[in-house]
Amino acid sequence: MDKTNRTDALKAWEDLTIADNFIFQKVMRKKRLCKRLIENILNIKIRKITFPETEKDIHVRRDSKSVRLDVYVEDEQGTLYDIEMQTTDYATPDELPKRTRYYQAMMDMDVLNKGELYTKLRRTYIIFICTFDPFDRGRSLYTFRETCQEEPAFLMGDETAKIFLNSKGSREGINHDLAAFLDYIEGKSPQGKFTESIADAVEAAKENKEMKVEYMTFFMELRRREEKGREEGLKEGKAEGRWATLVELVHDGLLTVKEAAKRAGMSEEAFRKLVTH
Repeated sequence: MDKTNRTDALKAWEDLTIADNFIFQKVMRKKRLCKRLIENILNIKIRKITFPETEKDIHVRRDSKSVRLDVYVEDEQGTLYDIEMQTTDYATPDELPKRTRYYQAMMDMDVLNKGELYTKLRRTYIIFICTFDPFDRGRSLYTFRETCQEEPAFLMGDETAKIFLNSKGSREGINHDLAAFLDYIEGKSPQGKFTESIADAVEAAKENKEMKVEYMTFFMELRRREEKGREEGLKEGKAEGRWATLVELVHDGLLTVKEAAKRAGMSEEAFRKLVTH
């Protein structure tokens, strides 16, 4: 790692917040905090949770798109929760809804063995914590379930739910702890025991030398892939090679659109068109 890249990696580490996937995943490994966050979002009580895998990767077929879930949790009743921190606001409004559709399908196929009855499928919650409003309606919480169009109060009963949090929305209709957590994501001082515990966990993570080395290694891998894209672009005599690499990093959740656009030397709006092309 040369001096410039080491300096950049160190600054990136120091600037990390709960809104960064790396820190969010580390903090959510604390069962007490993860359990409490789920309870605050869903207004339920959970006795205990477990992490089936440290990082949940789902591969159904060799030629299909794989999925890496940020925080994959199971409770004592077998209910599954996938929690994702989402900082990239895609140009097309159906990107996130369709991603949750794909995640749902992959989670279902992962738990159901060949020959098993469909009744063996688990109750699942897919939760996206967004630093933007995914539906532009000003709410902090959007909950979607399968209902009958002719009788909206009638649930189909497939036991699935897709939930989107918006850190920039109105705090109306959500509890104090969840509101304080969203405010903390927005950079405000932690308020209340729950969010203060989250903030303490963030600081503890950033003081952990092993995590620091892990992140800086991760940062250098980003730089390596970016440099490779730049070299491929130069060989082709155009910038498309580098842009393709940056788009790939955004799709993988390793860069935000804002960060990638800055590195590509273009506006966020122009880069979003590349991401959704």
